[in-house]
Amino acid sequence: MAERRPFDVLNNAINNTVIVGMKGGYEFRGVMVAYDVHMNLVLEKAEQLQGGEVKRGVGTVLVRGDSVTFISPS
Repeated sequence: MAERRPFDVLNNAINNTVIVGMKGGYEFRGVMVAYDVHMNLVLEKAEQLQGGEVKRGVGTVLVRGDSVTFISPS
């Protein structure tokens, strides 16, 4: 059985679309292209979501790891 450690899950999310929840209720959807040990994330083709609907496109964004509350496949 494959290991399911947090970094294994993040590695599997590389180059896939994810939804990232953040403190303050913000959500972004985009293609996760990179992360680091602090869970800072780089998303490309990112969109800010509000109530599940696209509020605006933001392009490439760096999400600070201490603001992340969840990461989910989209």
